[in-house]
This record gives sequence, structure tokens and C-alpha cells, in this order.
Amino acid sequence: MAFEPPRRLVRALGETAPDADGWLDKLPEATQQAVTLRELTVERVQVPGGRSSLVVLVRRADGTPAVLKLAPPRARPESERAALAHWAGLGAVQLLEPFVTEGVLLLERLHPDVSVRSLPEAKALLEAAGTLRRLWVEPPGDHVFETVAERTGRQAEAMRATAEAGVTALVDAALAAREELLAAPPEHRLLHGTFRQSKVLSGERIPWLAVGPDPVVGECAFDLARLVRDRVEDLIASPSGAATTRRRIKRLAESLDVDQERLRGWTLFRAVESGVRALRVGRQQDAELLLEFAGWL
Repeated sequence: MAFEPPRRLVRALGETAPDADGWLDKLPEATQQAVTLRELTVERVQVPGGRSSLVVLVRRADGTPAVLKLAPPRARPESERAALAHWAGLGAVQLLEPFVTEGVLLLERLHPDVSVRSLPEAKALLEAAGTLRRLWVEPPGDHVFETVAERTGRQAEAMRATAEAGVTALVDAALAAREELLAAPPEHRLLHGTFRQSKVLSGERIPWLAVGPDPVVGECAFDLARLVRDRVEDLIASPSGAATTRRRIKRLAESLDVDQERLRGWTLFRAVESGVRALRVGRQQDAELLLEFAGWL
């Protein structure tokens, strides 16, 4: 079959990785090679799929359902492989094979169309938070994962370089919060890195499991911050959105033993960073939502 990348993947890589054209050109052939090497039977390409990888639903030679995932180097697939191996299926999707091909992962099949986002909001937050707690473990002693300081340092440089005049006050506040937070981090754990409700899928082995990590090592509040703004479009549309956000921060901080002010600070930084990045690539509506949300913090 033809392994054409979904339009969502092509569009997202065009925004974030303009140099990915070569990888996209080779993707159909690379996917066929990965399928043949592992003697897989292809069911379908997952559509709309992810923003940084091609996801193919397959069956192994013994009939076991699985997922074949191919990602460009920019998406750090080998870092994802190392994190999944360290978690060993506890709280996250299980890796089904050791290293075979760079940038190619064979994973446990979950229910790709059923995430905790399909649950009522209160239940979704509860299940997502419980999943996240299981992921926060000590990193391997010899790990090569990026740290929160390193990742946010790159992001801070991009924010300073590309922020528009109308958002400089928010950018200054976000950068100041980052500096203060990095001065005395309370712990260093292996974090999911890009955790949100849509990254928690229904499974057979365990009811809910995380997928698609971009792992990083640092404090837990950084990982939880992205969850605070889940369903941001609903928050913005609600007349009580700001109050709901404050309650959400308090509830999540208390349920996961995270300092409330540190969670607020990382939520501010990550929302402003995402908003400035959305402006940079022309996603005006997303940027407006994120920056309005950040203004509440």
C-alpha cells in the first residue's frame, strides 16, 4: 500500500521543521522497509494522526495488534524510545522491541480514537493526573535526556527574538518566572514533556496509558503545566474561565503534591511560549487563545 503522510503531519512539519522535506520524501519507502523487516501486516495509517510522526496500525506475524511509528530526528524519537524503555509500560505505552532502526518504534496498540479528552472534564483531569503521577520516576543514572533548563532556554531565546510588540509584557513576565523557577527546582524526575489529555489513550492492559512523550528531566510542575490549559478554547469561551483556571491549578497542585505557585509560574511560561510560537508560524487564532489565557495568570 502507499504510505503517504497525513496532511496534518505535512502541515505541522512545514511550520516547525521546514528542513523535514527530505524526510517526508523518503517516508513511504522507509515505512515499507520497516513493515517488511518486521513481517508486519498493515491495517491502516492513522488519520489525522500526530503532528510529528507517521503512525501506522499493524499486526505482527503472530497476529498481535501493534503500532508502527516513524519520526524525524527533530522529534527526538530515540529519546522517546529511551523513556518508554525506562517506564517499561508503567503509565505509558509499552515498547515492543529493542532498537532495530533509528527513528522507528514498534509499540503496544492502544485505542487510538479514545483519549481521556472524551470523558467529562473533571473525570478527564483526574485520570490524566493519575497517569502522570506514575510517569514521574527517577531518570536513569546515565541518562542523556534534555533538562527543563536546556529546553526552556532554547524556547526563551526564540521568544525574545520573535515576540511582537503587543506581547512583550507577557513575554517579560514569562521569562522572569522561568528564571525564578530554575533558581531552586525542588526535584529532578523523568517527565513526559508534552503531556495533555489527548496524550492519554485507552488500553487493554491498563485503562489509561500515556503516548507520544518528548521526555525531559526536571521538576514535576513543568510537566503538569500543559494539563492546566487543556480545552483552552472552552475556558476562553466561558465567562468564568479565569476563575476555573485558578481552581484547576489549585486542584491539580493539591492532588499531585506540587507547589501551587510553581505550577502557576510554569503554566504562564508554557502558555506564553506556545502563544508566541503560534504567532511566529501564522496560527493567529491559536495565539490569541493562548495569550489571553496567559493573561489570567
